[in-house]
Amino acid sequence: MSDRTRRLMAAVLALTAALTLGGCGYNDIQSRDEQTTSAWSEVLNQYQRRADLIPNLVNTVKGYAAQERDVLIAVTEARSRVGQVQVNPSDPASLKQFEDAQRGMGSALSRLLVVAENYPQLKSDANFRELQAQLEGTENRITVARKRFIEAIQQYNTLVRQFPVNLTAMVFSYKTKPQFTVENEAAIAKPPTVDFGAPAPAK
Repeated sequence: MSDRTRRLMAAVLALTAALTLGGCGYNDIQSRDEQTTSAWSEVLNQYQRRADLIPNLVNTVKGYAAQERDVLIAVTEARSRVGQVQVNPSDPASLKQFEDAQRGMGSALSRLLVVAENYPQLKSDANFRELQAQLEGTENRITVARKRFIEAIQQYNTLVRQFPVNLTAMVFSYKTKPQFTVENEAAIAKPPTVDFGAPAPAK
């Protein structure tokens, strides 16, 4: 068999394999898998953005409400716990640990913001109000990023369960991916609001 014939046969086999894989959903799996990876990266980016706001927020509140020691410590510790989680989005237990830590961070922040309501001077502080705006925007972005990730996982999981794509997924070991648990499905469609009202009048 000549080299030219071998090359021709190899090309035909490669083309046949490409057409077969494309027809059985292999390329669709790749596309959906990449979408889940991209969506997850955005979730991490937005949670990190929130974590980066915490030190300045705590220090600003401390300047006006140092006596709220327990609340300030709770926020700092919650941020520390978030940083210690080594999340693997393909592992359900790891994903749940990450989600629990982020939920704890959100709860601690909520308590801090409730405390801020009791300090008019803090509420009127320009730095605090700027942090408030950044935090509100970040919470909105977290909500959007989580929603997109949930949708990407749903689309991927649906695809790898469908026949005949499920056969391809089985051959190449593509399994369904774990999902965020949503206690309130409606919550992911409604971003939270961080609002301290109008600044107190200067005296």
